[in-house]
Amino acid sequence: MNSFRHSLPQLDSRLFLTDGGIETSLIFNEGIELQDFAAFDLLRTEAGRAALLKYFRDYVAIAKRFEVGLILETATWRANPDWATRLGYDKEALATANQGSVDLLKELRVDFPHELVLSGCIGPRGDGYIPGALMSSRQAADYHRAQVETFAGAGADLVTAITMNYVEEAIGVAQAAKDAGMPAVISFTVETDGTLPSGESLPDAIQEVDAATGAHPAYYMLNCAHPTHFEETIRSGSAGWLGRIRGLRANASRMSHAELNESPTLDTGDPSELAGQYANFIKLLPKLNVMGGCCGTDHRHVSRIAEVCSPLFAG
Repeated sequence: MNSFRHSLPQLDSRLFLTDGGIETSLIFNEGIELQDFAAFDLLRTEAGRAALLKYFRDYVAIAKRFEVGLILETATWRANPDWATRLGYDKEALATANQGSVDLLKELRVDFPHELVLSGCIGPRGDGYIPGALMSSRQAADYHRAQVETFAGAGADLVTAITMNYVEEAIGVAQAAKDAGMPAVISFTVETDGTLPSGESLPDAIQEVDAATGAHPAYYMLNCAHPTHFEETIRSGSAGWLGRIRGLRANASRMSHAELNESPTLDTGDPSELAGQYANFIKLLPKLNVMGGCCGTDHRHVSRIAEVCSPLFAG
């Protein structure tokens, strides 16, 4: 076991919440325009920083109300060189944005009586749903290394690779984190049949990342898929790899990735139904204690998840 793991409070049995779908919340709930879904670009202005703080404070309030821990991801899912170049960022400006994203979250620790974990969010080099321009694991490590090292230097508690859709990129992020001495979490997305967009099975993906990195990830998560898309995979799974999954950040929408991309409106699903599905997964995933949302979810969904699930962690 990696020596850093004792420093991550979410590795015990208590409930930790996360936020929901930051980009869809900002766009559809707040009317904020985000080119290329790049929420980190809001850090350029005081108005943008205020909008991000407002978003995150909703989740701080929920965690305080239910007296549970909270893990917040920096608004940096798109803050890598390929996407940032499209927005006019050079290497130095991008590093400043990634540093600033951690600094922003540190402001929220002042008035939070429970444990607040700050995670540096790393998104895929390409599209979150489509594994294009595939890299080898070594290329992926080299590509994501600068962002990982910036988060390490900024004082993030860990890095989390969100919406990983093929194994080699996940391995690369985990290896870059290992090289930087940073805890890492890998969050895979799956299609409606429970397999990664690349066609790899979820258990194979987890086992391959562990084998290639000496099991460096502290744990794994699933995000940006509806619970029905991966429920059968989980139900038929074996104890070994199921025990590596600790977090869910699901969509409330039952739409496929392709349908979500084409939809002109936001499908927010049913918060109560989603919360009930999370409660059922507590029975199926022995380590599950990190819960939040993804596309189309917001503070209403996470509040309902906390209401339904927090009693299951009591005592």
